Amino acid sequence: MARIKLSFPDDVFIFATHMPVRITDINGANHLGNDALISMLSEARAQFLVKHGMEESDQEGTGIIVTDLATMYQSESFFPEVLRFEVGLMDFNKYGGDFVFRVSKADSGQPVALAKYGFVFFNYVRKQVVPVPEAFRLRFG
Repeated sequence: MARIKLSFPDDVFIFATHMPVRITDINGANHLGNDALISMLSEARAQFLVKHGMEESDQEGTGIIVTDLATMYQSESFFPEVLRFEVGLMDFNKYGGDFVFRVSKADSGQPVALAKYGFVFFNYVRKQVVPVPEAFRLRFG
């Protein structure tokens, strides 16, 4: 099976936040587990949206739904390291785009992972994909 290779331009990242690796994020191999990293990516995305005055979903029931996820691990991370999560957006289309992430160790800058979430806007009441809301497109498009 072919390996995933991710690469993003530096200027795509418009937000950064820091999170500690918790003891509960450690797996049986004694490093950050992939399930924990995915949860941390979701937290970074939520913080990104809050920082930009956006919500995960609106009053009409429209929100973001993840369509795919690709992660390229670059090094291990351990408890109690602090990680820097850089977040950006790219590859917009009529219904969504990609959230992209660059994760590194906050103290040394050592790369830990690159990741990409494909997303679309989804109306949870009508159970259907909907076009990108105009406010989102104006802010980031």
